[in-house]
Amino acid sequence: MWCKSGFIRLLICSACFLPSLTQATDLNKFDGLSGTINISGGTAHIPVMKQAAKSIMKTNGDIRITIAGGGSGVGAQQVAKGLVDIGNTGRPLKPSEAKHGLVSLPFAIDGVAAIINPANPIEALTSQQVIDIYSGKITNWNQLGGDNRTINIFTRDEASGTRAVFAKKLLNNVALAGYANVVPSNGAMKTAIARDPAAIGYSSVGYIDQTVKAPMLDNVHPSNEACASGQYPVVRKLYMNTKGDPQGLTRVFVDYIFSPQGAEYIRSSGYIPVSNQ
Repeated sequence: MWCKSGFIRLLICSACFLPSLTQATDLNKFDGLSGTINISGGTAHIPVMKQAAKSIMKTNGDIRITIAGGGSGVGAQQVAKGLVDIGNTGRPLKPSEAKHGLVSLPFAIDGVAAIINPANPIEALTSQQVIDIYSGKITNWNQLGGDNRTINIFTRDEASGTRAVFAKKLLNNVALAGYANVVPSNGAMKTAIARDPAAIGYSSVGYIDQTVKAPMLDNVHPSNEACASGQYPVVRKLYMNTKGDPQGLTRVFVDYIFSPQGAEYIRSSGYIPVSNQ
C-alpha cells in the first residue's frame, strides 16, 4: 500500500503451494524456530524477499516476516539504528553507513535500464542521448526520430540505489533537468512510464515486463545475459545488510536466500544469483 511518504509496508502472509523436495530441505532449517524478521530498503529486493517470506511462513507459523521498501538509504539507516534486522541496498554502503558496523551481503546482480512506453517507436538510444535527455538538452522525441511529443522525464528520489547506479554509470552524474518527475520505487516508475507515451524513466531490469519497453543502449539489449557477461555496463549488486554478523533467525533467513531455493527466487525475479562463498 502506498502512503504519502512513498514508503511501502508489506506484511507477507501465507500462500498455498506445495514445496519441492529441494525447497523442503532448505526450509527444514527453520524447524523449531520462532520470532520476527523485519526487512526494509531497496524496492528491487522486494520480489525476492516476498517469495522467501511466503515459503518460510507457510511451513512455520511461528515465524513472522515484514518487508518494507523506502529505498536503499532508508534500508541502511534503519538497520544501523536497529529498527530492522535486514536493510536492503541496491548499491554498496556509503562510508557514513558502514561506520555503524554494518555487514554487507551481496546476493544478486541486477541491471538498470532506461525504459519508455511501448507506444513510443524509439527502439534504441545511445548513452549520450540519454544523458542529453536527462540534462534537458533533448526535450522532444522528434529530435531522436520519434513522435512530436515533449519528453516527460521520470527519476527516483535521492534515497534510491537504482538512481545512484543510473546516475553514476550511465548519466556520469550530470545535473538533472529541474522538471524531472520523482517517483518512490521501481514499481511506481514502471506504472508512470506505462501510463505516459511521452515518458522516459529507468528501473531495475528485473522489473521490466510487457507494460514498458527497454530500448537498446549503445546497440546492446539490457538483458540478464548481457548484464552477466559484462556486455551491458549499467549493473549493480543487490545487498542485504545487517548490523554486525547476522545471528539467530536472521542468520537462517540470510542462508536461505543463498540456498538453491533462494537462487530460484532470485532468478524468477529477473536477477542473477551471487554465491556467498
